[in-house]
This record gives sequence, C-alpha cells and structure tokens, in this order.
Amino acid sequence: VRLVESGGGFVQAGESLRLSCVVSGFALSGSDVKWARRGPGKGHEWVLSAGQGRFTNTRDNAENTLWLQLNNLQPEDTGLYYCTSTCLGISGPGTQVTVPS
Repeated sequence: VRLVESGGGFVQAGESLRLSCVVSGFALSGSDVKWARRGPGKGHEWVLSAGQGRFTNTRDNAENTLWLQLNNLQPEDTGLYYCTSTCLGISGPGTQVTVPS
C-alpha cells in the first residue's frame, strides 16, 4: 500500500496549484485518505480546514487519485503537503509548496 503526492512548487502569493495523491494497493473509494500539511515550525494541520474555503479536494475513484486544488496561496500556506490514512496508518512522502513573503 502506498500514497505518492506530486504537483508542489514555488509560486507567488495569489497563485494556484493543483496537487495529486496517487493511491496504490487499496481502493481510494471508501477510504479515509485526506490531505494534511506541516509548515515550518508548525505541527500537522488538516488542509481543508486550514484553507478557509480556498482549497478543495476531488476524488477520482476510477484513477485512484485524490486531487487538491489550492487557490489564492499565501506565504502562511508554505509547507509539506501530504496525504494520509489514519485507518491504515500510512502517509505519503509529501510534496513541497513554497509561497515567498
């Protein structure tokens, strides 16, 4: 079982990114896979809660992929974004998002 993220990058404030999390070894459908992030000097955060309406995720069960649309990115959104399953106890390596101030 594996989770692999991609799509991170270095963007300016106000720009957008689209991240993907490809699930292998189990079905995304019905799973508890979610997006989380860890910023510099910060603990774990659930991304959708932290985004305050700027972020949305989409499940493509046919492709076993979880997408994350990040809009209007701000410097405080800088961090390592990763997908995780609490039930299975696994997380992906993450993809870095950097928004300079």
